[in-house]
Amino acid sequence: MRVPSPIIDDHDEHDHDPTPLRLVAPDLGANRARDRRLSRRIFIGAAIGGTAATGLTGVASAADPDPFTLGVASGDPSTDGMVLWTRLAVDPLAEDGLGGMGARRSTVRWQLSSDEDFATVLRSGTVATGPAQGHAVHIEVDGLKPDRWYYYRFRTGNHVSPTARTRTLPAADSTKPLHAIAVSCAHYESGWFTAYHHAAQEDPDLVFALGDYIYEGAGVEGRTRVHPGSTCVSLADYRRRYALYKAEVETQELHHVAPWVVTWDDHEVQDNWAGIHPKDGVPTDAFEARRTAAYQAYYENMPLRRRSKPNGASLDLYRRLSWGTTADLHILDTRQYRDLQVCHDGGKTWWFSDCPERDDPDRTMLGNAQTDWLLDGLASSQATWQVLAQGVFFSHRDISEGPTETLAADGWDGYRVNRNLVRDSWVEAGHTNATVLTGDVHAAFANEIKSDFDDPDSATVGVELIATSVGSGNDGYEENDSYQVVLDENPHIKWINGRRGYLSVEWTQDLLTARYMAVPYISTPGAPLELKRAYEIPAGDPGLNLA
Repeated sequence: MRVPSPIIDDHDEHDHDPTPLRLVAPDLGANRARDRRLSRRIFIGAAIGGTAATGLTGVASAADPDPFTLGVASGDPSTDGMVLWTRLAVDPLAEDGLGGMGARRSTVRWQLSSDEDFATVLRSGTVATGPAQGHAVHIEVDGLKPDRWYYYRFRTGNHVSPTARTRTLPAADSTKPLHAIAVSCAHYESGWFTAYHHAAQEDPDLVFALGDYIYEGAGVEGRTRVHPGSTCVSLADYRRRYALYKAEVETQELHHVAPWVVTWDDHEVQDNWAGIHPKDGVPTDAFEARRTAAYQAYYENMPLRRRSKPNGASLDLYRRLSWGTTADLHILDTRQYRDLQVCHDGGKTWWFSDCPERDDPDRTMLGNAQTDWLLDGLASSQATWQVLAQGVFFSHRDISEGPTETLAADGWDGYRVNRNLVRDSWVEAGHTNATVLTGDVHAAFANEIKSDFDDPDSATVGVELIATSVGSGNDGYEENDSYQVVLDENPHIKWINGRRGYLSVEWTQDLLTARYMAVPYISTPGAPLELKRAYEIPAGDPGLNLA
């Protein structure tokens, strides 16, 4: 049998596809049937309206199950292209992690169009996938025009995927504003991913995923929902866990409206892992095998470029995107290259009070190569805004009353020299508009970054906007006594809220506007959306101002 070439790409900008895709209505299953609402500008390819618009028909068959149960996605856009992604799975939680596809190889056809009904197909091709790739597909499209919205879909056999929307970045000299969503920490067991649904309705230009896209732990009875299976260790384990999360309707909604720019935190591998060091003290070779499996599953399930395809226990994740002259986006990896956390008692607690070791000048969060890359990028950037998208708390955070500080070993407080180097580099480069986007802590924070965190009266040199969790920490709460202690002890931390939700940010040439969006509960589906707080930061004046 002839195996198709990996990618057959038609680069005619105005080619009309001579073999239009035949649509069949997919079997969405009980969970996906729970909520079929999608963004007003996106439609499921097999919906009645889409079928009528294209004049295509099809019939679902129980003997021919839908392989697009995990939806589609796009990511890492450039001025002339992006990555298109899907992963085939007729039985997403199959024990072998292969989604019911087994050892078979599949040919997947893809199309990209300037219109929803695919009257004009601009790019198309075929790609082969199979068990070695977890039946995932990554298409790198290029040759497109800057600052354009496009629509894409896939077909294999008689089945056509949902249609989704993606875009290219603006041209290098563009002054176009950027509207982005930042999300983090989607824990299936804590509740429903309602925040993803609401975020999709904003029709953002980009989505920043700041880590903890999945949680690796074993199922815990009594929680709102329960992870099937044990703690993820093998490649099959991680593949099944991603399938569980990606089968969620709300997850697919947000993937279908805009390209994602992703980075990881810890739960994509193991809670609080650091470089080659596991949390639980297992032998190095055992953790390396686990990390290799986790990296492979991460790549298979994310819309990443081929440059990020893992090489064993190594995955190239840090990178930079430019949104015209408005913003340079520095995407950081705060896990893979860091030194081991110091001054904690073997993982029983991750807090310390007295830790001279944290000021070792050789200690690093980012590793030497990534630090040099970031400093070079900050030094050469001419963009109005510098955006650092990363995983862990950047600002100083003392959580105890009185003169003795209690700090987090896992955040940048445990890597103070590296933090100061990064902060001072953007100051020395003359950047007055630095924005650090953070996840991890399951609460929304609004922080001013000081030139000296030990001196509350020192200059404010940037802001840290922390997105609360999508679904970690159960329903959360508006405020508690511990939040007030943090606010009292850290005058640069201006606001905290513990509800679930997301962060919506717009950068223009003159102004940053940040809106902290939340839902009152995730323990049941269907929660309404609430605006909790909004800030404006004028270009050149990095303090937080209530909007």
